[in-house]
Amino acid sequence: MDSTPRRSGTSHQAGSAPQPADAPNGPRLAELKVTELDLEGPDGAVLSFGPALPGGPPVRGGDVYTLVRLRGRPVATVVCRIPPGKDPADSVAATARAKLAGREPPAPPPPGDLPRTSVVVATRERADQLARALDSLLVQDHPDFEVVVVDNAPATSATQDLVERKYGECVRYVRESVPGLAIAHNRGIAVADGSVIAFTDDDVIADPHWLTALSAPFAADPGLGCATGLILPARLRTPAQILLESHGGFAKGFEPREYDPARPPADQPLFPFTAGSFGSGANMAFRADALRALGGFDPATGTGTPARGGDDLYAFVSVLAAGHRLRYTPDALVWHHHRETWQDLENQAYGYGAGLTACLTALLVRRPSLLPSLLRRLPRGLAHARTITAHREAAGAAVPGEHGAQDYPWPRRLSRLERRGMLAGPFGYAKARRRVRGVPLPWDRPRRSWRAG
Repeated sequence: MDSTPRRSGTSHQAGSAPQPADAPNGPRLAELKVTELDLEGPDGAVLSFGPALPGGPPVRGGDVYTLVRLRGRPVATVVCRIPPGKDPADSVAATARAKLAGREPPAPPPPGDLPRTSVVVATRERADQLARALDSLLVQDHPDFEVVVVDNAPATSATQDLVERKYGECVRYVRESVPGLAIAHNRGIAVADGSVIAFTDDDVIADPHWLTALSAPFAADPGLGCATGLILPARLRTPAQILLESHGGFAKGFEPREYDPARPPADQPLFPFTAGSFGSGANMAFRADALRALGGFDPATGTGTPARGGDDLYAFVSVLAAGHRLRYTPDALVWHHHRETWQDLENQAYGYGAGLTACLTALLVRRPSLLPSLLRRLPRGLAHARTITAHREAAGAAVPGEHGAQDYPWPRRLSRLERRGMLAGPFGYAKARRRVRGVPLPWDRPRRSWRAG
């Protein structure tokens, strides 16, 4: 029942900054510059250092949040302050080497032919952000892939105009008139021609190696049903972004992990209902045949419905419940643009809670055989939910917080909103289910030209 992701990294108390007008009672948090450092080895020379995203301003000093790579492969994050007058690369490298001391370099990925992969991006009226995401997707080093944009309940032609004017035949455009992220994803499943279908969001920038790393596990393991990857913040400019990264960020650490329903993990007594520990919807891929056999995503879940979320969590648990394995691989990296305002953070706190219980409701409605297993785990799950949604004071807290820890500030209002969302989730799912009743799965509809939508 863990739907609240945590971030990996070194804890650090950021300096104070003026309070934003929309967060009068929130903690005072300073901007962190997001950077990348590539080392030759755990104690090796600096190969490169600079802004994480192309075109960012030079890094000269101040507080930084840094992705550490070893010869290009992500291995850790560190948060530190570059002292005045010190070389930024040397300063951050010293912190990184201390964290990596004694660690072995990551093993090389297994060789193998990569499967044909379809990348589905659902979007609605965010053409500027979408263009940034598509630019990163079209330079992937995967040898055989397609990109499908699903325009969900569009109010204007901005998305279609962008795709057809700027990207031509490089990107497929599909329209889905029924609102809802899960419905849009199902539309993408219907038209995708890859044996693996990857999903990401319109507010990410994908690392050039992302799709190769995300699809490679399917070639290596015929029993794999799902793969997820690493999601890091593109910017940490505002208190809302920093708190979201601490409490509701998306990273799941830097160690690859396999989840096998035949061998439940001993450290996760709530498995498989620990969906939040498996990954997030901005960075996930499924074996196409397995996902279609499961009926795709529940159309009454996800952003754009009264359920507010839970579509990705539902898919993860469904894949595992069907006997497929799920693998998390940190080599598959995307950078996510967190929302910036306090109101955005309040909406997301409520949505995290609602999405979790909406997902659980969807699982019980559509997969009632899971009820005995869920009931056995319910008392421990409720205790865990109380812990991860608890209010925490800002004084002395670590920002951003350690992965899986509760040592970062979480304002009382956000705690209450998250718990209120958990109470509302089942009702939101019921309302959404009534709205989509009778909507067929997209692959059951008559086939039409993808250009026609």
